[in-house]
Amino acid sequence: QSIGCDDYLGSDKVIDKCGICGGDNTACKVVSGVFKHTLTNLGYHKIVEIPEGATKINITEMSKSNNYLALRSRSGRSIINGNWAIDRPGRYEGGGTMFTYRRPNEISSTAGESFLADGPTNEVLDVYMIHQQPNPGIHYEYIIPGDNVISPQLIAHRRPGEPLNGQLGMPESTSHEDEDLHRETDILTGQAAGTFPVIQPGRFPSHQPENQVPAMQPPRQNREHNWKQVGKTECTTTCGKGSQYPIFHCVNRITHEEVPEGYCDSSTKPIPEEEACNLFPCPAFWDIGEWSECSKTCGLGMQHRQILCRQIYANRTLTVQQYRCQHLEKPDTTSTCQLKICSEWQIRTEWTSCSVPCGVGQRTRDVKCVSNLGDVVDDEECNMKLRPNDIENCDMGPCAKSWFLTEWSDRCSAECGDGIRTRSVVCMTNHFSSLPLEGCGNNRPSETTPCNNGPCTGKVEWFAGGWTQCSTECGSGTQQREVICVRKTEGNFDVLNPYECSYLEKPPSQQSCYLKPCGSKWFHTEWSTCSKSCEGGFRVREVRCLSDDMAASTQCDPQLKPEEKEPCNTQDCVPEIDENCKDKYYNCNVVVQARLCVYTYYKTACCASCTRVANRQPGFLGRR
Repeated sequence: QSIGCDDYLGSDKVIDKCGICGGDNTACKVVSGVFKHTLTNLGYHKIVEIPEGATKINITEMSKSNNYLALRSRSGRSIINGNWAIDRPGRYEGGGTMFTYRRPNEISSTAGESFLADGPTNEVLDVYMIHQQPNPGIHYEYIIPGDNVISPQLIAHRRPGEPLNGQLGMPESTSHEDEDLHRETDILTGQAAGTFPVIQPGRFPSHQPENQVPAMQPPRQNREHNWKQVGKTECTTTCGKGSQYPIFHCVNRITHEEVPEGYCDSSTKPIPEEEACNLFPCPAFWDIGEWSECSKTCGLGMQHRQILCRQIYANRTLTVQQYRCQHLEKPDTTSTCQLKICSEWQIRTEWTSCSVPCGVGQRTRDVKCVSNLGDVVDDEECNMKLRPNDIENCDMGPCAKSWFLTEWSDRCSAECGDGIRTRSVVCMTNHFSSLPLEGCGNNRPSETTPCNNGPCTGKVEWFAGGWTQCSTECGSGTQQREVICVRKTEGNFDVLNPYECSYLEKPPSQQSCYLKPCGSKWFHTEWSTCSKSCEGGFRVREVRCLSDDMAASTQCDPQLKPEEKEPCNTQDCVPEIDENCKDKYYNCNVVVQARLCVYTYYKTACCASCTRVANRQPGFLGRR
């Protein structure tokens, strides 16, 4: 059979959350909340106060951040992360209880820091946050006794006959009631729960009420045996101040031989008192923090960790001067790291032919970002500063002739499936006279381009018939056509109710038409090369109004005239990368912040960082 918390065999009593054997969780209350204030100043900010007597303490950061939790007593003694020194995760004594400080792995975990303690605390404690970045929220929770709850510590340490929460406790009893008093005291103090100490008879001086007759003392036992200290318990620590207790055995007064404890008066047995031992400090040691995240997501990067010289004394781990650890080899504070091999740029095709037959045009090639496994990945996974050019200008020599083009037609020739869009192409000299088409060379721009509005099979769509003749012989007129809803099957079209196509945009059944020139048309050349490669340039093209016989005309609609000039290459200029200009140290950002780049030594050691800030702030680098 199992033993309950009241130490009775077969009992089913358990300790509730309030620490009471057989309790119903009503003798205490839970205090919890979330600290989500927005903080502006760096440093220590008080979060919550943990009162005396608190149990089941849980202070947890709601998500990982660069902030730290800190704990100190109301008297000002730092317990965890005090005086701007960050402690390692572990167990720390404070406020009469043991706190477990946890800091999950900085790379693999997204959980925040936490303090956990069972309590109860014997003093008021303050929880702080060392603020360095926006507060993700701090959840706090602890349990305190209810307003009308008798504190077990108060019961365990009160003197017999003293008031208890405003009520008079059980007075000292006469000797023949001693057994009953002992039993009642056990129940009152919770000794059956194995949680709190028992008030032993005779432990405190008797305090008799005035109206009670003192009890008769029990007959004095034979003093042939008495208690003798025969040694001490083993020290709790091998160094750094531990504790031990004297050991008392019952012995014969004359022979000093040990005898069973029943031969001695138990009421006269000395109470073992704690004694300090092994007071000399423990050897100092290097306290190694966890590695920071790698400085680069791929390729060779750097990671850092904090190394502190620590020494343990009186169950506290203290930060001491580093010379105390000089007998030990100091671990590295920095290390190289590589999470994965970086992707790299690959040139997949040769340059295309120049976009123009003469003059200055452009040519292109296919550049892809490829992982170390050979897969094509997003450009962001490669270093954009090292990306090879995929477009460049090309000069095909001077030319006096150019191809003039109209814009592509708006509609595809087929409602579904493959079709084409068209444009007009004409070869023109720099003068306003027409030439045969071969005068511009053989690289005549195409007058058609493929287009596709999706598969036709099984597709419900509007089908438009052919247009009727234009209502006028020249100028603007109108044309009509029939528009029906159809579904294409194998080689056939099924005519459907127009309602079936109501969710689609219906093509117009009437349009304007224009048979003969009662006006002229705008033609334009290709765009020229941009005047600047970055930070905003412009490009131009020649636009002409031509009649049907390709002669210059003034009859074009000015509002429809294509733009002759437009901005281009508005992106910021990226400085050329000098492979010999690199940062040789990981902390070059500190050199920039301290404005040390004016010195030749630092300008060379942190070349990339100093050059970058100089480009942003002209005149930043001087001569010293």
